[in-house]
Amino acid sequence: MIRVVLVDDQALVRGGFRALLDAEDDIEVVAEAADGMAGLATIGEHVPDVALVDIRLPGLDGIAATRRVATDARLSGVHVVMLTNYGFDEYVFDALRAGASGFLVKDIEPVDLLHSVRVAARGDALLSPGITRRLMETFAARPPSGRHPAALDGLTPREREVVALVARGMSNDELAGHMVISPATAKTHVSRAMTKLGARDRAQLVVLAYESGLVVPGGGPS
Repeated sequence: MIRVVLVDDQALVRGGFRALLDAEDDIEVVAEAADGMAGLATIGEHVPDVALVDIRLPGLDGIAATRRVATDARLSGVHVVMLTNYGFDEYVFDALRAGASGFLVKDIEPVDLLHSVRVAARGDALLSPGITRRLMETFAARPPSGRHPAALDGLTPREREVVALVARGMSNDELAGHMVISPATAKTHVSRAMTKLGARDRAQLVVLAYESGLVVPGGGPS
């Protein structure tokens, strides 16, 4: 059973999402909250698999709430997915840096919402090819932060290649096809890279790859 917490100041959004999610045999909405502080407390109390959090909330905003979740060791298994009214919210980059696993537009199709919750619950990033392209454009417009975790030097050439491909939006199946390996082996390479780099999920791996300059927008691995 995938346990979900909804955090949004619009009761209609929460009600609609709850109705869709609770209708599934493998998903349960365990709690709701209407503002950032209440949402943070609710996530801490229920420790869900997935928290759907509005990027803009009264009081403590969604990004700040996500950052607190990401830095709380007790909540390491919680995958935060940001909710936005737009296809590419101006704050999405900051949300991913804060620890979000991805984001969804609120007018998402029901079948896509269900799929996204399941994807997030297993630790995969919610970064569509279109969103990945916009992220690359964002990174291309700014120089790398210069942040170079020492762990980057510990990656094998194969792992560096995997990180570069993940940063370009490839799924495990696509990695497997590109690298001519099994999906299970691709998943193992991704997991090892995440562990070495201290990334919570694939979204964090993408951000770190571009911020550190490991991957250059428009090119390949640096």
